[in-house]
Amino acid sequence: MKQTPYSIGYVELAYAVKNKLAYGWVKNQAGNFVKANLESITAAAAEVAHNMPADFRVSITNAPGEKAYPISSFTWLLVPEKFDDKNKLRVMKDFLQWISTDGQKLTQELLYVPLPAVTRGIVAKEQAAFSKIQ
Repeated sequence: MKQTPYSIGYVELAYAVKNKLAYGWVKNQAGNFVKANLESITAAAAEVAHNMPADFRVSITNAPGEKAYPISSFTWLLVPEKFDDKNKLRVMKDFLQWISTDGQKLTQELLYVPLPAVTRGIVAKEQAAFSKIQ
């Protein structure tokens, strides 16, 4: 995009910032023009995540809210429910535990948004889901 005049594309915020790509303001559901940043993406997550279903299927794209950035998304992992290799099972469970707790401390440094305070209650749901992995 940077090398093609007048081009438009979509990349994650971290990529745009690290590569010094110009990016614009986008009109959100509330009718406000919002620029992507950690605060506006957090606002989108907070608006939707308080109704997190038990199966975690929720979208924060076009979330309501005055400050919500409309082109936002959670990062998803698809994890098998069963592992034949017990070592891989242990490593995966350790990783899942880390990303939902201590790993959250690194998000802003990496230009990702940590789970907003309103969604921290889902960590218990996540732990329950992780315990089902065998």
